[in-house]
Order: sequence, then C-alpha cells, then structure tokens
Amino acid sequence: MSILIQGVALVCLGWSCFVFCVQLVGIFKIFRTYTAPPVKPVSPSLREDEVPHITVIRPVKGVDAGLYECLASTFALDYPRTKLSISLCVASTADPAYPVLQQLLADFPGFDAIIFVEENDPLLHGPEGHVNNLGPNPKVRNISRAYREAKGDAIWIVDCNIWTSKGAAGRMVDRLYGIQPGGKMTKPYKFVHQLPLVVDIETSRTEEGKSLLPTNEATTNESTSILDHGGQLEEMFMATTHAKFYSAINTVGIAPCIVGKSNMFRKSHLDHFTDPLQNPNLTAADIARGNGNRGVDFFSSSICEDHLIGDLIFRSTAPGFRNHGLVFGEVVIQPMAGMSVAAYVARRVRWLRVRKWTVLAATLVEPGVESLLCCLYFSFALTTWAWFHERLGIPQTWCAMAEIWGFMVTAWMVVDRLLSSKLHKCQGIEIDEDTPPFARGKGVSRRGGLKQRPFLEWLSAWLGRELLALPIWTWAVLLGTTVAWRGKQFRVRMDMTVVEIGETDGRTSSPVIGSATAKESSTPRSRSKDRLD
Repeated sequence: MSILIQGVALVCLGWSCFVFCVQLVGIFKIFRTYTAPPVKPVSPSLREDEVPHITVIRPVKGVDAGLYECLASTFALDYPRTKLSISLCVASTADPAYPVLQQLLADFPGFDAIIFVEENDPLLHGPEGHVNNLGPNPKVRNISRAYREAKGDAIWIVDCNIWTSKGAAGRMVDRLYGIQPGGKMTKPYKFVHQLPLVVDIETSRTEEGKSLLPTNEATTNESTSILDHGGQLEEMFMATTHAKFYSAINTVGIAPCIVGKSNMFRKSHLDHFTDPLQNPNLTAADIARGNGNRGVDFFSSSICEDHLIGDLIFRSTAPGFRNHGLVFGEVVIQPMAGMSVAAYVARRVRWLRVRKWTVLAATLVEPGVESLLCCLYFSFALTTWAWFHERLGIPQTWCAMAEIWGFMVTAWMVVDRLLSSKLHKCQGIEIDEDTPPFARGKGVSRRGGLKQRPFLEWLSAWLGRELLALPIWTWAVLLGTTVAWRGKQFRVRMDMTVVEIGETDGRTSSPVIGSATAKESSTPRSRSKDRLD
C-alpha cells in the first residue's frame, strides 16, 4: 500500500488508542469512587465561626418533573442553617414555577431563603435601571441580583432541575476550602463541581416515578412512540459518553471541563477575575463581552456562561489555589420526563453550536470519540498498517475490518452497559426517608428506587444515541449557527455572544429575554430548556 495510506492508518491507530486510554481513565475513576457513599463532610461540624457561609442560587423557569423535590433538597442539606442562604430566582411572578417557590418557603420556615423576581430587579427595572444594563442571557439575568446581594463568599449555583444529597454542601465546601478530617488542611480549589446524571422517570414504569410528574401528564395515555423517548437518549448520553470523558478530563485536570448543573466558587475570585484592572489574563474579547460588568453579570451577553465562568477561573492566577476540583463520588440527579427525540436533538445541537466557538478543536474532533467512528478508525488501522499483517497475521481485507469493527463496537457497548448500570445504582448517595425514588438508584439492591431498564430497551436507547451522534454533529457544527434557547431563536457569533434573530447586533430595548407573559405561561410545557413556559 502507498505510504500515504500507511500514514493515515498510523494516525487512525494513534487517535483511537488515545481515545481508549482517556476512556479507561474515566471508567477506572468512576468504578473506584462511585461505589459507596462518600465520607462524611468535615466543614458542617466545625465551630460556627469557622464554617464558610454558602449562598445557594437556584435559577428557576417553568415546572420541570420533580421540581419541588429538587428544590426541597436544598432545604434538607446537612449544613448549619446560620451559614446557609437560599436564593430562588425566577423571571416573573407569572412563571408557572412561582407558586412552587412560595410553597417551599411556607413548607420550610426558619431558613434564610428568599425569592428573587427578575422583573423586580432595580438594576433592570428600577428608577435608575434599564433592561439593557445586562445582556440577553436569561440565566444570568435571572440570578444577577441574588449574586450581587449574596451573603458570604461561597457561591453555589444549582439548576432548578437538579437534586442534591444532604451531604453535598459540606463535601463541596470541604473541597473548595481544602478542609480535611482532623483539622488538617490541603491546598484549596478555585472552583468545584459534581458529576450530573439524568434519570428518565417517565419511562421508569413505577408508580413512584409517575407521582413526580405534573398531574395532567401523569394521567395521560401511557402508549408512546419511539419518537417520544428522547429522555432515554439523554439519560444514556450522560451516563456513558459524557460521564467517561467528564471524569477523565477532571482526573487529569489539564483543561476546564464543567457543565452548569452544580458549581461552587468564591464571589471574591470571580469579581476579581472579571475586573480588567486586576486580571491581566483577560483578553480583549473577554473585556468586550463583559461590557463593563463584573461577577456573573460579566457573562450576560454570552450563551455559555457556565463554561466561560469555569474557563476564566481556570486560566486566572490565584496563588495558593488549585484550578478545578470534581467532587468524586458525589453525583447530582436531574429527573427528566416527556423529552421527545426532536427535543433531545435540539438540545444536543444547541450544546454543539455553543461549544463550536468556545472549544473549537475539541468540537471538531468530537465525532472521532464516538463508538462507531472510533472503532472504525481502529479496525482500519489494524487491517491496513503493514506491521499488524506481518507480525500478527491480521488479514488486510474488508471482511477482517468489518469483523474487528463489530467486535470493538460490541465491547464498547458492554462497557457502557456496565458503566451506566454502576452509575444509575447511585451507590454514592446516602438514602433516607426524604430521598425521592429517582435518586435512590436503579436495580433490585436499591430499596424504593426505580426498576433497572431491561437490556433490550437499554440497547435500543444505546443504539439510537450512537447512530444519532454523527448526524447531530454534522447538522450542528457544519450546517448552521442558530440555536433555540428559551423559546426564542438566536444566532451564536464567533466571540460567543448571541443575537436574537430579528434584532440588531447591538443592544435593544426589547423585553427581558426569558420573562414569562400570561400567554406564555399557559403554553403547554415542553420539558427541555427550549420550553416556552
């Protein structure tokens, strides 16, 4: 064969082996650290004046499945009440979730908890405020006031559809501040986060799971088509491909790798890092996007505030601190219901189109980390590179290539089955009477949890996820720059800022993006971040 083909085979071999090694690191770390509840946190048991104060900020929009249980988990944290402030943030009192937030405050008296309504934010709507004081990012606009008025230095931003265990706050603080048992201290981190899992409760086939759905949806006809099972695809993605690489990259720690589900950092750090006069690491593009704002407001013109916050903290200098720390063994759960395949595809497209300009190189090579293409690279290399034929006698035929590819894909699938089963057992979660069914884990060993998905049902979800990966990537990365975001269409620019379709590229005096009108609040709920409610 020509030298060129041999060279291509060598590149394919190197890449596929690299992907295998990265995955092995993630798989090993997951099986090593997510097998039992983590150690009891130290920080909650310190003297009151030594316990760091946490401000938990929970941005809310619409009524997701299990919304009450997810938000209530914040009030159940094993952390001193005097050192815990809870900010529930919503765009408008017309949002369907607003009564749920009021009910939470009534059900849990005695907490330092408050509901922040964006339409009452003086920065945006006060006598001296203006709607364009912040950019269009609805999440940042939602949490801006809670961040500005936060008590203490530790900021913990947790999405409204995320459930956390009782010991989560203490373990996050322990890692952020370097607190160890016995009064020992280690090098603290600038930013800490947790591994997220998705649990599709609508197809769990349990009465407990159905009880977590809104009444009008729990009583609907249970017959569904294959196009209604997007939640299974999202569950599969988060428990296999995402979990492996998320764990691996955060184990090595050579680059920032975070999602905006549950993240903790210091307000003093972010305020300092977003100030051009104090942070020489800010680029001209950073300063332009910040538009004179500080803290989380600095990211209000960008669609991917979670990645940008993590990235800025990662590359900003803070002597005596480590960069990012994943709290291994600690998972947060996102219950999901009613996501269609179309909604799943739209969600993945949005992620990819945002990441295209934030981590371009990683996005461009992403198809090569998926099972079907990565195994194709490997099988091509083994049946093409002369060394394997001469030394190992591997035939250089299409049939041999197909057999090796089939074997590797099957092995990949088996590993994913074991990995997803391990994670969905939720062995790292301490179970008590307050733990909802979706957080108790799947399988016969998890009392009160959900049933484990039958293998054929699991396999169909795995195949669907893998077969859709390349078409979704092609559509997202090569065939467009617009995203559906909170019921509106936006164009993502190369500087990672966004412009609403139909508006000018400059600031406008249009209504707050993400606020809910009475008409919008009556719109049937689509349980993804593209929902219109």
